[in-house]
Amino acid sequence: MEALFIYLIKSSGLIVLFFLAYHFLLRKETFFTGNRWFLQLGLFTAILLPLLVFTKTVLVEASANTIDWSEIPIATSANNKDLEMNWYLLLLLVYGLGAFLLLAKFLCDFYSLNAILKNKTLQNQTDYKLIDTTENLAPFSYFKIIVYNSSLYNQQELNNILEHEKIHCDQNHTLDVLISRVFCILFWFNPVVWFYKKAIVQNLEFIADQEATTKIEDKKSYQITLLKITTQEHCVAITNHFYQSLIKKRIVMLNKTQSKKRNSWKYAFVIPALVAFVMLFQIEVIAQEKITNENAIASIDKVVLDVNASSTEKALNDEREFFKQEFDIDMYFSQIKVNSHNEIIAIKVTLKNNEGVKKVYSVKEEGPIKPFAVFVVKEKSGNFNFGFQSNTKENIHLSQHINHINMIQNGSEKEQPLDEIIADTQPNNSWSLNGMSKDGKEYLIVLNGTKQVKGTPIKISFNEVFDTRNILDPKEAMLKYGEEGKNGAHEITTKKSTTSNKAEKNIEINQTNALLIIDGKKADPKLKVDDIDPDTIASVNVIKGKSATDKYGNDAVNGVLEITLKKVLKTLKKDNSKLNTIPEDAEIYIDGKKSTKTELDKLSPNLIDSIDIIRSATNEKVMKVTTKKKQ
Repeated sequence: MEALFIYLIKSSGLIVLFFLAYHFLLRKETFFTGNRWFLQLGLFTAILLPLLVFTKTVLVEASANTIDWSEIPIATSANNKDLEMNWYLLLLLVYGLGAFLLLAKFLCDFYSLNAILKNKTLQNQTDYKLIDTTENLAPFSYFKIIVYNSSLYNQQELNNILEHEKIHCDQNHTLDVLISRVFCILFWFNPVVWFYKKAIVQNLEFIADQEATTKIEDKKSYQITLLKITTQEHCVAITNHFYQSLIKKRIVMLNKTQSKKRNSWKYAFVIPALVAFVMLFQIEVIAQEKITNENAIASIDKVVLDVNASSTEKALNDEREFFKQEFDIDMYFSQIKVNSHNEIIAIKVTLKNNEGVKKVYSVKEEGPIKPFAVFVVKEKSGNFNFGFQSNTKENIHLSQHINHINMIQNGSEKEQPLDEIIADTQPNNSWSLNGMSKDGKEYLIVLNGTKQVKGTPIKISFNEVFDTRNILDPKEAMLKYGEEGKNGAHEITTKKSTTSNKAEKNIEINQTNALLIIDGKKADPKLKVDDIDPDTIASVNVIKGKSATDKYGNDAVNGVLEITLKKVLKTLKKDNSKLNTIPEDAEIYIDGKKSTKTELDKLSPNLIDSIDIIRSATNEKVMKVTTKKKQ
């Protein structure tokens, strides 16, 4: 309701602006046609410009002690609020009553006009319809209809009247009159709008007088006709009538010297005023905190795109734009082959960042490919690490290996990163490292002392991760390995993964239908153990048989998993607006618990340790938030 009154006030101000410009600068000029369009432009500007709002973003320093004013009670009594609403309601009723009365008057004028035109004989004359009435009223026109009483005038006077009214018909002046009447209804409370309407009608008469006298030989007789018409005092509203009370002004304007064209600059006077109006009232300033290192943790820490045999090429390519916009990483899918069931049996994925680092993952199977994923991880340095990971049931990710390769590339030594890593998964719980290249030259790979046979991939168990590495330049590699090391060599050793036992335990638990209890409360049935970050688990207790049902009832017939999560700080802060890259339809988990967007908004950015977003080609999105451990 308040917005309506603000809009009416702004529109009224613009009407006043255009009227003052016309009254003081253009009223005495003979640019009648230009004045017509200027006045109409003013009305439509008054309607549209207040609806046009521009936004301006201002960066402000982030405050360490931000106050959420929405949570501070304001000393405002209910009576004061009711009184404010009553005032708005009263103003709305007054405005509505005034508009209703004027609308009723407007409709009555239409009824009166219809009564005059009803059952009258029409004389068709080219584009006009003439009605010769016996009533004592001033001649008028309504769109293409001209009404007059021929018995009151001689032939010359009648010709003068008809020429005048035809100008009104030809230029659709009736439309201007109707528009001005509508604005008088909408802005009846603004006294200037009534003067505005009068200026429009008067200017239309100036136009008709000026055009008519160019077609009449005796200009003096035309002016005498104007004086004679003043004896007919009855005029019909919402029409263009020959009689106007300001006859003197019309005669003065008929005899006035034409204005010089250089005076047309006056039309532009209103432009600076409109610009000032926009600058003062139509620009909405939005304050936005500058992102500092302290609050920058609200950005995405990890994004995973799931790829499986059911993925479609279109769905995969649709994700390319997201990776490009968010991380400036180009992602390409090629060599895609599908079987008769439209399942992917072969695919090649190429990733390349803006520094030229390229990583390739290719897989070719006789049947549907095993699931894998493309990931991007934000490191502590702020750089984005990217690669591929396996999505096998064993829950051991190829990212362990790929991440270590990236560590090898970006270690303390000054070597440049590899141009390309080619790897794929194998059906026997292993993955194979096919090759590493730099500057278009392929390195010799030596794994645990064994040289790679050219063309044969090196298979590495999912239970192993990279431990050490050594890069030999071509000269050293040739001395140690002969001709095979002519491009250089990578010596890599692996070790048993410390996470394999934990992962295997997770699988054993996940394969049961046990009741899941997290921190003493029943978890959402949709939540699986695999959805819980193992790093957030403090302890796991397994209860089976009668002990489980005695404690938790029939829901525990398949056993119970009691999981206790590590404690985190509980300080909450409402402002978490920087998490604006969260997919709207994502499922949200905070420390392994399924949560809502509202709960996430309450979580202070200072407590967030990492944010992982898992995206799939089937449009499923999962967001995992891990909070910092209590100090």
